[in-house]
Amino acid sequence: MLSIRLALCALAASSSAPALAQTASSPADAIDSDWKPIPDDELLVMTLAGGRQVTIRLAPRYAPAHVANIRKLAEARWWDGTSVYRVQDNYVTQWGDATEQKSLPPQVIANPPAEYEWSRYDGVTRLTRPDTYAATTGHSADGWPLASDGRAAWLTHCYGMVGVARDLAPSTGSGAELYTVIGHAPRHLDRNIALVGRVIDGMQWLSSLPRGSGNLGIYENAAERTPILSVRLASQFPEDERPRFQYRATDNERFAAWIKARENRTPPFFTVPAGGADICNALPPVRRTP
Repeated sequence: MLSIRLALCALAASSSAPALAQTASSPADAIDSDWKPIPDDELLVMTLAGGRQVTIRLAPRYAPAHVANIRKLAEARWWDGTSVYRVQDNYVTQWGDATEQKSLPPQVIANPPAEYEWSRYDGVTRLTRPDTYAATTGHSADGWPLASDGRAAWLTHCYGMVGVARDLAPSTGSGAELYTVIGHAPRHLDRNIALVGRVIDGMQWLSSLPRGSGNLGIYENAAERTPILSVRLASQFPEDERPRFQYRATDNERFAAWIKARENRTPPFFTVPAGGADICNALPPVRRTP
């Protein structure tokens, strides 16, 4: 038992040591100019029962039509009174209208163009090793996880990423029903569903909910659902109430050093460096604006 406790302590120390040991001279440290503000209309704030808030960073460059729908849904206050109705263990938490009876606002496109992949890899980093699902993985300059097969590029289904639930093809989903990954990265979903963002704050309110006992983790009893009080863009809040977040830019030598450190963990805890990292284990940091 003592050895287990010591091992756990060593692991905890290993995970926290980089943050504690960082100094201005560390090659992987960000400098002030590396932190960039996330625009107000790219922050989606979902308030759950009890005042619990979840903040999502939207990705309009990669899914412009779906994000346009999401913005219209937020502006119309469409999600108010809906719920989190599905929590499937080691997979996803999903929210929207569980009754499937609520009409979409007239300006929302029911089935936008599929935004599952695009023709050009615009990443500024590349991880050392290919993974099972892509020949190349890396990051955009503004911190999105990307993959490519040499012809097309796409966002990756990592923990916390937000996607658009849909019916069978040719449905592409309007964006009214959304989910976030709460388990092992389901990369088989890449290029099959539109990814529109990433949960950057309040993930605990979605990942720790009771698992649904119905098929695919859907709550069989409506009383089990978590009510959604509101979903708003940060730009809809009064100026002095808006949440402020920053992403870490990746197009610099300091972030390259950060990747190297993720790919080659060091002693005292790690004795065998992996020599590589999964893209989902190298998501660029996001922080509240100091």
